[in-house]
Amino acid sequence: MEFWIFGNPDLPQDSTPIHLMPRLRAAFPEHTFVLKDPLDEWEPMPEHLRVIDTIVGLYDVNEYTDLEGFAQAPSVTMHDFDALSQLRFLQKLGKLKKITLYGVPDTLTEDQAFSQLEMRLRQLSV
Repeated sequence: MEFWIFGNPDLPQDSTPIHLMPRLRAAFPEHTFVLKDPLDEWEPMPEHLRVIDTIVGLYDVNEYTDLEGFAQAPSVTMHDFDALSQLRFLQKLGKLKKITLYGVPDTLTEDQAFSQLEMRLRQLSV
């Protein structure tokens, strides 16, 4: 399985998924973890997109299978165009068929986030 990782390495509150990549790769060598940028071209799209990203307002790592419950961030400039905007756009175009998004709280330590994410991903192998 391939997992797309989103985040901003320059913002501590948005970089945890990026920092977890080496540990995830070591713990799950059978999976691929790829850093993606919301402004990059995402072609071809996988049939089932799996994403790991920071979500503000969570207390624990959560799993989502749709985009309906997420509030849209204000978009004033291209700097405000985020992963959610891109995912919603692809969904509207019919290119996003199925998604599983693993939301990592911005308040967890890397160890806490890894532990919770590891438990969720181990369930995929069962």
